[in-house]
Amino acid sequence: MTSTNDIRRSFLDYFAGTGHHIEPSAPLVPYNDPTLMFVNAGMVPFKNVFTGLEKRPYSTAASSQKCVRAGGKHNDLDNVGFTARHHTFFEMLGNFSFGDYFKEQAIHHAWTLVTKTWGLAPERLTVTVYHTDDEAFALWKKIAGLPDERIIRIATSDNFWSMGDTGPCGPCSEIFYDHGDHIWGGPPGSPEEDGDRFVEIWNLVFMQYDQRGPGDRVDLPRPSIDTGMGLERVAAVLQGVHDNYDTDTFKALIAASVDLTGVPAEGATQASHRVIADHLRASSFLVADGVLPSNEGRGYVLRRIMRRAMRHAHLLGAKDPLMYRLLPSLTAEMGAAYPELIRAQPLIAETLEREETKFRQTLDKGLRLLDEATVGMSAGATLPGDVAFKLYDTFGFPYDLTEDALRTQDIAVDREGFDAAMAQQKAAARAAWKGSGQKASEEIWFDLAETNGSTEFTGYGATAGEGQIIALVKDGVPVNEAKAGDELVVLTNQTPFYGESGGQMGDAGTIATLEGARASVSDTGKPLGRLHAHQAKLEAGTLRVGDTVQLTVDAERRDRIRANHSATHLLHAALRNRLGGHVTQKGSLVAEDRFRFDFSHPKALSAEEIADVEADVNAQIRGNEAVTTRLMTPDDAVAAGALALFGEKYGDEVRVLSMGASDDSHYSVELCGGTHVRALGDIALFKIISESAVSSGVRRIEALTGDAARQWLNGRDEALKAAAAALKTSPDDVPARVAQLAEALKKAERELADAKKALALGGAGGGGGGAAAGPAVEQVGDTAFLAQVVDGLDPKDLRGTVDGLKKQVGSGVAMLVAVNDGRASVAVGVTDDKTGSLSAVDLVKTAVAALGGQGGGGRPDMAQGGGPDGGAANDAVAAVKAALA
Repeated sequence: MTSTNDIRRSFLDYFAGTGHHIEPSAPLVPYNDPTLMFVNAGMVPFKNVFTGLEKRPYSTAASSQKCVRAGGKHNDLDNVGFTARHHTFFEMLGNFSFGDYFKEQAIHHAWTLVTKTWGLAPERLTVTVYHTDDEAFALWKKIAGLPDERIIRIATSDNFWSMGDTGPCGPCSEIFYDHGDHIWGGPPGSPEEDGDRFVEIWNLVFMQYDQRGPGDRVDLPRPSIDTGMGLERVAAVLQGVHDNYDTDTFKALIAASVDLTGVPAEGATQASHRVIADHLRASSFLVADGVLPSNEGRGYVLRRIMRRAMRHAHLLGAKDPLMYRLLPSLTAEMGAAYPELIRAQPLIAETLEREETKFRQTLDKGLRLLDEATVGMSAGATLPGDVAFKLYDTFGFPYDLTEDALRTQDIAVDREGFDAAMAQQKAAARAAWKGSGQKASEEIWFDLAETNGSTEFTGYGATAGEGQIIALVKDGVPVNEAKAGDELVVLTNQTPFYGESGGQMGDAGTIATLEGARASVSDTGKPLGRLHAHQAKLEAGTLRVGDTVQLTVDAERRDRIRANHSATHLLHAALRNRLGGHVTQKGSLVAEDRFRFDFSHPKALSAEEIADVEADVNAQIRGNEAVTTRLMTPDDAVAAGALALFGEKYGDEVRVLSMGASDDSHYSVELCGGTHVRALGDIALFKIISESAVSSGVRRIEALTGDAARQWLNGRDEALKAAAAALKTSPDDVPARVAQLAEALKKAERELADAKKALALGGAGGGGGGAAAGPAVEQVGDTAFLAQVVDGLDPKDLRGTVDGLKKQVGSGVAMLVAVNDGRASVAVGVTDDKTGSLSAVDLVKTAVAALGGQGGGGRPDMAQGGGPDGGAANDAVAAVKAALA
């Protein structure tokens, strides 16, 4: 028997031998078509080559392309398992010519491969051509020698392919295999064409026209070839079976399912085993290509596929999660051709097990409620839509699962009623939102989210990608187009730009079209928590709603931001390890040039504690462990030891970031939706530059990473060298030299203070030699008064100096005013024999008022105060004299 792997290999070997470039399969998430959810045909990765927007270094190619059809226009999900040839995941073999060979060579390759390389009997083959394509008809006669009755002209669009309403298009030619008259059905174009006897195995598209508009079709200057052959279909033919599920790959997967469940794949249970086998392939390849289950977008389709398979595992009586235990069988069958399956096997297994464990809880509850809701209903009945909506809204039982569960009972579901209940709930949510005090200007985001759905974020693994503009907002109003010079907000259906949230700043970069429009994005917001709003200025060209655009994140800026973000996680863990479990995050700002981290702690960190924290974080960075991500429910994540971060809003699922190593576990495990480094070594360096208080019980650390930390340290090094040069010493001796200078400065300051005291006391007795002369004691009324104004005397020396002046007065009042940096401090002393009639407090308040200040206080014998107007020092002395007089 020819295995599926042999067939794939022989196809590629044949075309490699004819000079075709063998192109590896592209990921299932299309990089060049934002209108597609998944790659659904072999030509999708070559779309821009066919349209001339992209050039490749080859003009012919062949591939075996992974494809998924499980949503949107090409949705085969409901049929999978119940028919012989419907799949969610399949492989499409194809050969392509980009302006190289055309019809004759394409037909020659097809006929040679199927009849000579693969040995199919020519009498079993029938072909179709578009009804006006006489050239193709003649070539089939010439090359294959087929009789006229086995070259069937088809007049419908089945045999005319187009990329869209405009663009490249052309007639098709299909090859059908006749499985024999023991199977009901007729050739294409006959009344019995819907039977299973004649099966299409290969479609050749002759891309020869350019559709410019309705009724406007011209010849392409370089006609091209695009072919597609389902590997599963041709494997069934070459392996002598009629049913795709009887081919070797599916038989191996179904056998593994039978072995694990103990239920044979016969009768009513056959479809369940087939669903599981098909959906295992789709789920595993999607996860391997970076799609994870979620409640929106591609992740939602993946979850639907998983849950459909898991329900069939439940129908087979599997008591424990089944899907992940089938993964080794899949990698054994397909891992050699697609090594990404092997690389991603741990992630795939964990995702499948977690989803099935969680879904079983929903399933058990939902099926019980569904059984109660359908009591007394017979075949042909319809479940009311509001009941289906209650199952969905209250109990998390998806609509499509309700529909699928009732299918075997021939009970329909009222979709219109379900949609009406959904609309009613949205209206209630909108009313609640408007009543919550939200700004009226923000209602536009609610409208856009309702109309277009949430933005799908593709930036965890990429910094560039395509998107389709779903809205343009200028001055708070939606517009259909924008022109150069406009400042606006651009919304796309998907984007690699991170929207500001959780403390992490939004991304910046560019948005451009192939037609030359270019907008610079300065920031990205996240209104309502589910839209990514690009704050942009259109620098050239015109942007319109519906345009396909290339979104390019400033990757260097993103790298700096995510290094800082990952460092906050390490810092959080290091603080908890060093200070204790009471430390929790109270806020953060993650920017491109720095980050700050607020945390609960009752006192300032010591220099030793800061050094320890810094050393711990840098040790983790040097360890260069990979950063891993898992999707979990918030409860499961916290139960597993993850820390929930301040300010983050969590939905039904959260991303759990694990990083670093500590004994047998991770150093840090936290819930976080931000972008992060792939490995801790990408952070390079961590440096704390400040630690301070924010409020009572909350501290703040500001820090740098990577090149910013290096530059900061270099700046400190340059400052140290400059200080060493100024001190005429080496950098190593700067601390000792500074200590010497500090001691010398203290000594000089003491000497200066003593000199100023001496100046204040000097000559105050009116007299003779020694110290500098100062004012003499004078008589004011019946009170002896001595006052002195001194520049630069330390205010703390005032009282001691006034005590000396009091001794010089003997009996009376002494006053001293010190002027420093424009301000004045004043002290007044009253000798003990005068305190019965005079108060130093009253006198100092008089002086302070003259200095432009208020208050002043002390004891009756000694009081002190100050004021902002040092220039009024003599006025203060005069005011006290006046009070004494």
